[in-house]
Amino acid sequence: MPAGSSPDRIVAVRRFNRAYTRHLGVLRRNYLGSDYTLGEARILYEIGHGGAQTATDVGRALDLDHGYLSRILRTFAKKGLITRAVSAADGRQIRLALSGRGARALVPLDRSSQRLVGQMLADLTEPEQSRLVAAMTTIEDLLWGDAGGRAEQSKQAGQYTLRAPRPGDFGWIVKRHAELYASEYRWKAPFEGVCAQIVADFVNNYDSRRERGWIAEQHGENVGTVMLVRDSADTARIRLLLVEPRARGLGIGARLTDECIRFARRRGYRKITLWTHSVLTAARHIYQNAGFKLVRSERHRNWGPPVVSEHWDLQL
Repeated sequence: MPAGSSPDRIVAVRRFNRAYTRHLGVLRRNYLGSDYTLGEARILYEIGHGGAQTATDVGRALDLDHGYLSRILRTFAKKGLITRAVSAADGRQIRLALSGRGARALVPLDRSSQRLVGQMLADLTEPEQSRLVAAMTTIEDLLWGDAGGRAEQSKQAGQYTLRAPRPGDFGWIVKRHAELYASEYRWKAPFEGVCAQIVADFVNNYDSRRERGWIAEQHGENVGTVMLVRDSADTARIRLLLVEPRARGLGIGARLTDECIRFARRRGYRKITLWTHSVLTAARHIYQNAGFKLVRSERHRNWGPPVVSEHWDLQL
């Protein structure tokens, strides 16, 4: 038996599978109260939302037996739900597409599925919905990350949202700064104290008219953050820009910086200033691209290894 596949875990996975299939009505003869089984509905969806494709493409995407799929496609053709056409690129291939009747048949299926999921989510709070989506994404990544779903996962990987901080986010900001900088640059405890003080000042003295914080969220998990605070009447300051390693390369850092700049301009600031360090090359690159200029630097070793701190300004 493979490592980790204990009897208790097998029982738990099978219990989840039974509950999930029952909740979705997978075993019902008429899926979502329609005239189609789940298999037929999935094939219609694949053809309709995947564009014109071959039977081989559909079978591969859904992992269906060739004979089973052929019988369903013949039935669909007799009912006028699909069209078949010889591929212009390869005369040996037959391209499939939904007919007008097939497209109309798919509409109520889509609506019913949306309604079912919407009703399921409506019973959960916003944090619970985020946890649910994150758990589902984790299941996909762990079980099928190397399988046929990789293309779809790759398409989704770059999607993230920005939102205002919620309760618990400020503790996360301090924690992740301390953990990441300790791991990547060997910065010690005093740095965590600096982060905690910055967060405490932001929370305790928050001015909603002239200050703002953002959290970048992906698949229900925090992957980035930044704050813009009032430094003086005409100057704003960027604080605590961070992007999780797994989300780097998606443009999140640049997007968070752009949000700070847009907000500062709307609120009438004339300058944005920030404090960073020469070893933070990715952040420095973001600031340079946004138009910031290095105005001064100095060395210190307040957090362990010697570093060069830098002050950058952007005239608005």
